[in-house]
Amino acid sequence: MINLINLIKKKIKGKEEKKEIKKRKKNPHQASASGQYIYMSADKARRIIDQIRGRSYEETLMILELMPYWACYPIFKLVYSAAANASHNMGLNEDSLFISKAEVNEGATMKKWKPRARGRSYLIKRPTCHISIVLEDISYEEYEDFFI
Repeated sequence: MINLINLIKKKIKGKEEKKEIKKRKKNPHQASASGQYIYMSADKARRIIDQIRGRSYEETLMILELMPYWACYPIFKLVYSAAANASHNMGLNEDSLFISKAEVNEGATMKKWKPRARGRSYLIKRPTCHISIVLEDISYEEYEDFFI
């Protein structure tokens, strides 16, 4: 009976060790924000994300304000939200942030039927996308090595 109890304890202990290994470590110098099911094509969002990837936070905000595309507005909100997460949750300075990772993935396509002439119907597809942005803190010494 004692051997059975010891075997059960070893199995439970092994499962707990596996759970600890699976936990992802968060980088204390990174802040992120993600938006899901945003009503726009992933290709249109990628056109803008490619322009801002790797740039500083302030430069990104200026670029997004001046670009003439509708897709800039939700991306602007995500970048602003990620910076707010960095300053509030981690105490990072917004002047030393840059976009280290920006991804756009396709989401589900919303489908609806539109009535047409002679009793027919026409399928309208509304694409969605998922956008994730990661801002990283970079000190002044690293800034010179990275950009200059």
